[in-house]
Amino acid sequence: MTAFRAAFGFQIAYMRRNRDQLMPLFASPLYTVIFLAITRAAGRDDLSSYAVLAPALIALWAVSLMSAGEVIDSERYEGTLEAVVATPASLGVVMFGRVLAVVVIGCLAFFESWLTAALLFGVVVPIPQPGWFLATLAITVLAMAGTATIMASVFVLARSARTFQNVLSYPVYVLGGVIVPVSLLPAWVQPISRVVFLSWSADLFRDSLGAAPVEAPVGRLGMVLLLGAIGFAVGGWMLRRILARVRETGTLAYA
Repeated sequence: MTAFRAAFGFQIAYMRRNRDQLMPLFASPLYTVIFLAITRAAGRDDLSSYAVLAPALIALWAVSLMSAGEVIDSERYEGTLEAVVATPASLGVVMFGRVLAVVVIGCLAFFESWLTAALLFGVVVPIPQPGWFLATLAITVLAMAGTATIMASVFVLARSARTFQNVLSYPVYVLGGVIVPVSLLPAWVQPISRVVFLSWSADLFRDSLGAAPVEAPVGRLGMVLLLGAIGFAVGGWMLRRILARVRETGTLAYA
């Protein structure tokens, strides 16, 4: 816990000087305008909540991806990655704390999307079930930070995180049901989507924006948390294996 708190606090202080990891927040209002313009042009005002929710989830995943890559890249660029790895604290725990700090601040994307819809389109998306909405947001943030440790382990081996960040963006948006619900995807894709924690989160968010009671919310929240925990465990295992390799080859700073 000491390492986690130190990493979380360090990242907050770091972002005060360097806000590059929050760049996806600038795109969230633009995506909101695009998606709402499409739904209104199609005469589907009933999909306004989907059009407002999607940009926020896109921004949250983009922030998670960027922070996981930039933390490794920045340490390598500054020549401090070896020192970070040499400390007694687990690199996986440090990564989790630093990424979690970025993702928590990335939750501002929800505020941006709702505000953009209200100011530019006069669309006010209510949240009839705020309790389940906030619970889903909290669990999703943890799952994103946990899953980011998998990407961080890959970024330790890579010369640059940019390529992997670009590759992992849009497939997850589709498989995670961010833009369209998983139920509308081809039948052969749906089982794959259910392995992506974001597909459970997106469905829960949409249900919490509806008037009908959310079905089996505890079990579905548990799936998000479970998949996030599995991501953290896999990421930690990969980090240990990769760090052992780069220590043997002496290529930590050069990948």
